[in-house]
Formats: sequence, C-alpha cells, structure tokens
Amino acid sequence: MPHGSPLVTILVIGLGLAFILGTIAHRIGCSLLVAYLLAGIIIGPFTPGFVADQELVPQLAEIGVILLMFGVGLHFSINDLVSVRAIAIPGALTQVILSTICGMLLARALGWSWGGGLVFGLTVAIASTVVLLRTLQEQRLMESQRGHIAVGWLVIQDLLTVMVLVLLPVLAPLLRPDAPAGMVDPWRVALAIGVTIGKVVAFIALMLLVGRRLIPMMLHSVAHTGSRELFRLCVLAIALGVAMTATEVFGVSFALGAFVAGMVLSESPLSQHAAAETLPLRDAFAVLFFISVGMLFNPGIMLHDPLPLLATLGVIMIATPAITVVILRCLRQSWQTALGVGAGLAQIGEFSFILAALGVQSGLLTQRAHDLVLGASIVSILLNPVVIAIVNQINAMLDRREWLRMGREGRDGSMAMLHDHAVLIGYGRVGSLVAEGLRARHVPLLVIEAGDTRVHALNERGIPVLLGNAADPGLLPLAGLDRARILIVAIPDAFEAGEIIQQARGLSPQLDIVARAHFDSAADYLSEYGASLVIMGEREIARAMLDYATRDEAAAPGRDASPSS
Repeated sequence: MPHGSPLVTILVIGLGLAFILGTIAHRIGCSLLVAYLLAGIIIGPFTPGFVADQELVPQLAEIGVILLMFGVGLHFSINDLVSVRAIAIPGALTQVILSTICGMLLARALGWSWGGGLVFGLTVAIASTVVLLRTLQEQRLMESQRGHIAVGWLVIQDLLTVMVLVLLPVLAPLLRPDAPAGMVDPWRVALAIGVTIGKVVAFIALMLLVGRRLIPMMLHSVAHTGSRELFRLCVLAIALGVAMTATEVFGVSFALGAFVAGMVLSESPLSQHAAAETLPLRDAFAVLFFISVGMLFNPGIMLHDPLPLLATLGVIMIATPAITVVILRCLRQSWQTALGVGAGLAQIGEFSFILAALGVQSGLLTQRAHDLVLGASIVSILLNPVVIAIVNQINAMLDRREWLRMGREGRDGSMAMLHDHAVLIGYGRVGSLVAEGLRARHVPLLVIEAGDTRVHALNERGIPVLLGNAADPGLLPLAGLDRARILIVAIPDAFEAGEIIQQARGLSPQLDIVARAHFDSAADYLSEYGASLVIMGEREIARAMLDYATRDEAAAPGRDASPSS
C-alpha cells in the first residue's frame, strides 16, 4: 500500500512505536533511550517491515540536537563554563588523546594502517553529546559541579571534532599507506588550522559582542507584545537560525552553535520562560534523534565480527571511562564526580558517525570499520544506562559514607544542635524564597540540596546543608526530623517528592510536611503519601486574586468575609 507524506508517516509510525516501547520500558524500569533505539532498529532498513526514509529522519534528528543543545545553553551560563576550564580543557584533551591511542592499537591489531587507526581511534574517543546531556537532565545533574564539568568536556570534544573534520581531507593523502613523501604541503595544513581556529573565535566573539545584546533585546521586544505564540516562534527562530549560521558561515557544528546561542541568552531574565516554551519540541525531536541512530544499526555485525565488536566496546566502555576517572582524580575531583563523568562518556554517537563516514570517503577506513563504529555506538548507548546505574549505586555507597561522617561530626556541631528547625529540600527558585522567609523570621533552617554548586553559597551564609538526593534512604535520617517543626519539599518532581514524603512520614509520623505541585493529580498523589499540605501555584494565585477582589466586602460590617471556593 503506498504511503502518504514521508514526513507524516515517519512522525506517526516512529513516535507511535517509540511511545509504545517507551511505556513498556518505563513499566519494567528500563531506560527510555533503549526503547527509542529499538524503535529505530524496527523501522530501519535491516529489519523486515516498514522502512522509514533514511534521508529525512537524520534531518529531523539534527533539529533535535539543535534544540537540546540550545536548552542546555539556557541553563549553563558563561561563568559556569569558565569556572571548569581548568578541568575540562586539559581533561578532555588528555582523554581524547589517550582514547585515540587505544583505538589505534586495536586497529593495528586488526591489521589496519596507522592512518586508518588514527581515524578509528578518534571515532571511539568522542562521546555522544545528546546521550550524555539526556542522562544529566534525567538525573537532575545539569546544575551540579559534575554536570558543569561534563558539559565543558563535551564542548572541548566538539571543538576538537570540528578541527578534525576540517583537517582530515587535507591530511588524508599523507595518512594513506601508499602516500608518497612530501605529498601534503605543511603550509596548507597550517593555513587550514589557522582558518578553523579563526572561524571558531570569530563566531564566539560575534555571539559575545553582538548576540549577547541583540538576542535578549529581540526576546524582550517580542515578550512585550503579550503573544505567547510569537515568543515561542522567536525562540525557535533564534535557536535554529544561530545554529545554521554557525555551520554555514563559520564552519562550526550545529550543536556548538545552538549551545552558544542558549548560553548567551541564559543571562536574560526570560531564559527560564524560553526553556519552558521549547521543552516539548526538544523532547519530541530528541526522540527522533535516537530513532535515527537505531536505524543505522545492522544486527548482522554482531554475528559477522563479534570479537572485533567486543574489542571496540572495550575501548569505549572500559578504557575511556578508566582514563577519565584517572584524569579527574589527578585533577583533584571527588570519586563521585570522576565516576559519574566517566560513566557518562562510556558511549559514542553522532560525531563518531560523521568521522567514520568521512574516513570511508577519504579512503582511510573500510566499510567493515564503519560498520564496527556504528555497531559499537548502538550497543554502547544501549548498555550505557546499565553502566550509569552501577556507578550510581557505587556513588550512593560513597555518599552514605560521607553522610555518616557528617553525622558523626555533626553530633557536636551545628547540625546536631538544631532543634525545632525547618528542613527545606531543594534550594531552587521556590526553595531559595522559602529560605529567605524562614531566615527573616529567625527559624532555624537545614537545607538538603542535590546541586553542589549551591552548597558553597549556603555555607557562606552559615546555613547548614546536606549535599545529596533527599530520596536516598541514607540521607534523610541525618536531618533530625524527630526534632524538626516542619519539612518543606520544594522540588518540582512529584514522584521524587512522593518518595521523600513517604520516608519522612516513616521517620516522624507527627511531622508537618508541606509540598508543592503543578497539577491536581500530583497534589492528590503527594497527599496520599502523607503530605500535610500540598500547595499548587495556580490555586494560590487564584486565592490571592479573589482575596484582593473581595477585600471591600470582607471589611464591610454584616457581610460574610469568607470567599466561596
């Protein structure tokens, strides 16, 4: 039966299948990324049945990469990037070099040339930006020190990839086994390097000098029209337009261009609103990215070349994480940060596909090597959630040891002396306002915060703080809930808040617990788990408006002052 529009067909079948498999994965506790990849494999050319348009899906996926990187930039300021430069720059450079050497040694063991081994080594040394960022977002680590280091690491890898993509066609004749001496002009190589660096510097300078003023000005102008639709279109136009300009004019990747645009806009007060408006599209197109990756996978590679595939996976999932952990420990980062970043880098993705394809075009890689890169990429992305889950368990054990140490030290410290205090979970936009109010009323306060970048500010103000996820069973008992007057759960995630409330109710059955919710269903859910009071923003706004509108009636004698609800 003939299909209608290929675009509509891909969206209906691809997203529908991803939804079905994603629902099943969620029920069994599996990562949603695995479901999306399997959806791509099913509609790919290597499995029977419907085959999606292999040219159209990657283009849609590219939009997903742009919007995802733009969204990350909105939550990542220039100061955040500068703050981790001493770690990300030497760390990423060293990791890429050492991982490339491991890949080269494997290529030589497989009988390939040194030039082919260099390209192969580079493909297995560069992690997938989309996979790592989705992981950081799912684990709410974007605002942590670990998240900042990981994003900075990805930016350096992206810049290196741009450099390699420019230089590889120039150096390819020299890297071939039969290349005659003096075939490559060193001045040409130096010129290519200089032009590439110049374009990247020019793009970043343009964004910092012009875009830093122009982009927020455009958004503020559109925001004043009061049209939500125009605001949303303006944000999308900026994200896609800057990414396209970065690629077509400056030779910078879509991902890096969109990230810089978001980072410039992050300094505007409208950045949070812009992030919220683009979130649905970001999620939808990110799903299409993973579907497009799944379509590239030929399951036959697992039968034809199992040992080379396992060896390639060893470089990606063992050598690179181990190298990363050693580098970060040498840079005096904690075990939790080193293991977390190392686990996130235990996969390869979109940049590896581009490098492998260019290697084949340049005559440096064979189709077999290309298939190994694609196969290793899919398998590493499929297994990455397992690696991260294992590392999370290890980090949880390390965190518990740290919490116990803090608890022992706190017996004679400020935390142990807290009595009749408020325990605040989450020091974000809502939590910080609650903390200010409690401090103004001289209420003793203890904060539990997962983002370690906020802990320093709390410590400077003399506010006791426990670093970690309050949903972890080992952390909440250290907060002294049996001595507390109230527990305030200010995090927006209803499911995580429900776990916290359930644990807190078990530790202190009579404790007053206040939580926030965005929907009626979430409010009912938190109440069932034991919240004493659930506050929903829309209700409070409506109540305040109604109180103000009926203030004269309330003041008039002989009238009922209570507004109807």
